[in-house]
Amino acid sequence: MKIWLNGGLQDLDTARVSVLDHGLTVGDGIFETVKTVEGRPFALTRHLDRLARSARGLGLPEPDLDEVRAACAAVIDANPMLLGRLRITYTGGLSPLGSDRGDQGPTLVVALGEADRRPDATAVITVPWTRNERGALTGLKTTSYAENVVALARAHEQGASEALFANTVGQLCEGTGSNVFVVLDGEIHTPPVASGCLAGITRALAVDWTGAQETDLPLDVLDRSDEVFLTSTLRDVQAVHRIDGRELPGAPGPVTAKAMRIFDERAADDLDP
Repeated sequence: MKIWLNGGLQDLDTARVSVLDHGLTVGDGIFETVKTVEGRPFALTRHLDRLARSARGLGLPEPDLDEVRAACAAVIDANPMLLGRLRITYTGGLSPLGSDRGDQGPTLVVALGEADRRPDATAVITVPWTRNERGALTGLKTTSYAENVVALARAHEQGASEALFANTVGQLCEGTGSNVFVVLDGEIHTPPVASGCLAGITRALAVDWTGAQETDLPLDVLDRSDEVFLTSTLRDVQAVHRIDGRELPGAPGPVTAKAMRIFDERAADDLDP
């Protein structure tokens, strides 16, 4: 495998980042995950725009998006595959121990791994921990991801693929790496960005393409929703067939199935919507 590291392609086995990189020592970094389909990235412009927003929010130097785009193209060309997970990581770079950022400049890594198509439906759990809708990192896609690692491990222990969080005021927020939608009386709703959820790329496209409403929702809406689905870069639109101990038989239901079909059709028509 070839990856891009700080200006050029390198072999995975020999590529090296300093052990004092701020992304490692304090989680001072941002990232994007981009789906690739037969050697072409999906929604890359939207992902790069969000990368730049996250950099500004974290106070990192503005990334050179032309360089990032070129790095993505080089890595995709060097690693042909049918369906891939392209990971762009951008960190504070070599820095002193502690929270102060160094002056050596940022680190840019772009890597690509093979991915499998997700099943049409999955199980999720809710977790007791909350998202802080007023935190310094709210809305930023940062490498400070340990909270998600813990929650996702609990989901896997319970036979689920995702864990859902409420925010600090008890509203439904998001998953560890996904946004959540619910169907009530035939209408699709999803938490607004103000809830503390990430402004997901797939979420935004699903809202635009399905007419979903952004609505403040209590966490217990999951107990009475007719249908529930998740969106993310590699899930696209994925139905939920179980939430904790509640089964949703027949998932994907008719509204979710239509959303899945619309998303697949629109995404196939335009790889950079």
